[in-house]
Amino acid sequence: MSEANTTRSHLSADVEIEGSITFQTDLTIDGKVKGDITSTGVLTLGENAEISGNIRTKSATIHGRVQGNVTVDERCELKGRAQLIGDLKTARLSIEEGATFVGKSEVTPHKIAAMKPEIVRNTEAPPMRAAAGGR
Repeated sequence: MSEANTTRSHLSADVEIEGSITFQTDLTIDGKVKGDITSTGVLTLGENAEISGNIRTKSATIHGRVQGNVTVDERCELKGRAQLIGDLKTARLSIEEGATFVGKSEVTPHKIAAMKPEIVRNTEAPPMRAAAGGR
């Protein structure tokens, strides 16, 4: 049997990076990062993770601490010990009890937005009708 060609990378708790990170598949970070993280893949921040910078990714699960803005294309999960200080934009959001989130959130599900009917308002005044007893 052949396995799917998936690459999973892991930065352990003793790793500290100063600079931007870009990846395409799956990445788990348990260490410290000072810089932006950009990806078309899945990001998991472990309980020891400390991120100072902005994050943009397809999907994110956060157990650790983030100080910066987070933009997630699909689903963002803030687990029980997560701390997010910054603004959050995502299509779907899950926040467990115990998580700390200080900032503003914008949750815009793509499918629901696409199916939402456009509201058209008639700006013309409706024709006047005669009062009771008229024609």
